[in-house]
Amino acid sequence: MYFRSLANLKLFLKLSELTYGQEAVVKRVDNEYLALKLFEMGLLPGEQVLLENIAPFGDPIAIKVGEYKMCLRTEDAACIEVELRTSGHDTI
Repeated sequence: MYFRSLANLKLFLKLSELTYGQEAVVKRVDNEYLALKLFEMGLLPGEQVLLENIAPFGDPIAIKVGEYKMCLRTEDAACIEVELRTSGHDTI
């Protein structure tokens, strides 16, 4: 029989799919124009993000990046691929 360790399982999803309070690491941005804007604001691959607020109708969302908050439209957040952090990592 073949068993896989769940400890090494990586969960990739879009930033727009995070729920309140979830932490993730940015992996890539699918839209080149958006990527340039976000990179200039400090949202780079490898950055840790925390979903801090969701507007009443779900758009926009506020994420914590380093020591500041950034608001994004859900449409833009759907272009950002992140890796979900598990409880074994340090917090932001």
